[in-house]
Amino acid sequence: MTTPRVYVIHENPEWFPPFAAAFEAEGVPVEELLLTDGGALGSIDLGAEPAPGVYWSRMSASSHTRGNEHSKEYARALLGWLERSGATVVNGSHVLELEVSKVAQHGLLRDAGFDVPRTTAVFGSAALRDAARTFTDGQDVPFITKHNQGGKGLGVRRFDTLAEFDAYVDSPEFEAPVDGITLLQELLTAREPFITRAEFVGGEFVYAVRVDTSAGSFELCPADACEVPQTIAGAVCDVPGAEAPGAPAAFSIRDEVTAEHPLVQQLRTFLADQRIQVAGVEFMETTDGRTVVYDVNTNTNYNPAVEAAAPVSGPRAIARFTGALLEQAYAASATTV
Repeated sequence: MTTPRVYVIHENPEWFPPFAAAFEAEGVPVEELLLTDGGALGSIDLGAEPAPGVYWSRMSASSHTRGNEHSKEYARALLGWLERSGATVVNGSHVLELEVSKVAQHGLLRDAGFDVPRTTAVFGSAALRDAARTFTDGQDVPFITKHNQGGKGLGVRRFDTLAEFDAYVDSPEFEAPVDGITLLQELLTAREPFITRAEFVGGEFVYAVRVDTSAGSFELCPADACEVPQTIAGAVCDVPGAEAPGAPAAFSIRDEVTAEHPLVQQLRTFLADQRIQVAGVEFMETTDGRTVVYDVNTNTNYNPAVEAAAPVSGPRAIARFTGALLEQAYAASATTV
């Protein structure tokens, strides 16, 4: 019989080494299930039972940008099979659907009472010009676009005039979203040049990261960095990056944001209600006194500089959390590992 272990479902092996090290340090057996064409899991026998273990999904909304355009569909099939079989799944199929839809995130956050950016979802490109005029009341006021299925700042651009937007839509530079849905969103300005990302594992607050935006990225948009590729786009939205020589620390612990912070408590309740076990949630404090929550990232990565300074490690918290689930489900087998 296969020894029970934690199976990590994903599509980008470059992200895995910090997690592999964390699982090894915590003594939790782990194995990757790489959902790519020719990856580690090429097929599933729908009549069989899943291998014993805990399955943690960290599928990314931006997988199509790495040539893995079908990985999300593979994950939908795999997670559905696992869940129907009664397997223990962390960040299951319902979480995947949130990860790949900013429209869904926006609606759930709004319904839960969070302040969210004013947003219009536009289907296809033919309606974009008219939708932009409705969104701005026909005025030349700044606004941004982004892709509904995003990550890495996909489709994020600032426009200051409707003529500028029209020219972009008609140009070869226009980025068509993979799902055909473009978001028009209000431009928000941070009170100070940073945004905050609150990390949660197993429903518990881990730490808050202060992400410096003085280089200008978040001057352009609230939800994703607008210059791609660059450090903040990588670290906030997808993959931790390196800081430029002589620049302010891009990532640091925000000590005053603790588990007792009212917004953290509200986010904790939200994640529990939505059965999201691992996530990084981003918010911005604006010049007009708002605290706007704008992104729930469920395939979170962790910045090395922050990890080195933090009292608790994000990846090791995940290893402990999933390891505890493994022990609960397979107590007898776990004692022999």
